[in-house]
Amino acid sequence: MTKYIIETTQLTKKYKKTTVVNNINMKIEKGKIYALLGRNGAGKTTTMCMLLNLIKPTSGQIHIFNKNTQNHQKEIYKKIGSIIETPGFYENLTAKENLKIFTKIRGDYNEKQIQKVLEIVNLKEENKKYKQYSLGMKQRLGIAAAIIHKPELLILDEPINGLDPVSIREIRKLLQKLVKKYNLTILISSHILNEIEHLADVIGVMDHGELIQEITREDLHEKTNKKLLIEVDNKDLAKKILTNKGLTENIDYKIKDEIELYNHFNDRSTLNKEFINNGINVNRLSLEEENLEEYFTNLIGEI
Repeated sequence: MTKYIIETTQLTKKYKKTTVVNNINMKIEKGKIYALLGRNGAGKTTTMCMLLNLIKPTSGQIHIFNKNTQNHQKEIYKKIGSIIETPGFYENLTAKENLKIFTKIRGDYNEKQIQKVLEIVNLKEENKKYKQYSLGMKQRLGIAAAIIHKPELLILDEPINGLDPVSIREIRKLLQKLVKKYNLTILISSHILNEIEHLADVIGVMDHGELIQEITREDLHEKTNKKLLIEVDNKDLAKKILTNKGLTENIDYKIKDEIELYNHFNDRSTLNKEFINNGINVNRLSLEEENLEEYFTNLIGEI
């Protein structure tokens, strides 16, 4: 039995002569937050809609919970929660009232479960109307509606788009809690690079309809470029010391008073001590790493 909650094989969607999603092979493990990252128009939403059976694939296969979606739709989709586009709620009703209507329509109304999910998403202002909500509160109510039936998989299309930094952090903490405490698996799409860097366990990069890379957060940090930046008050003497120690390659002395080393990162405390013992003042010593934005800009261009 496969360990993947979602697994696609050569998943493709074409509209006449235009290929929107091209031969996607995606694998998402249980209990992980998987982020689809790419510029607008990369094919993220179309991919999610195919996973949710909202759009029929042109070709390829989708397996969710180890079952083919074409043959086991009822069994599969009752275990999935999702937000595609902006959730619709009644403006003049409270969160609790909205969820009551939502669950009665679906046929799974449960007063205790409504109260529980509102506590999970931290919406405790019972008398506040939906029209008075901030964008972050509205998004949290949308997530509450998506998890009220206790799904195993949550699919969220751009849930942090347009949110302020505080609301983005709130959504991040909420999604991490859903994974750790309630054992959900989450597929999320976004083009907000810095937030995905903090949130996702695995990042799938889409560009022009193709999944061009899947990378774990750990592997990402291994692949990103690093440099040791040292700022000193006597660069000539520092250069002489480094040369005498055999450090002559992958070093840049171009910037005034600064030395950039592209290896020997674990020797930084030794080098710092060596400089100080030779009367060199070290004004700055830091290991700097290329961030997610820089890495993916180099990979696919500006997002």
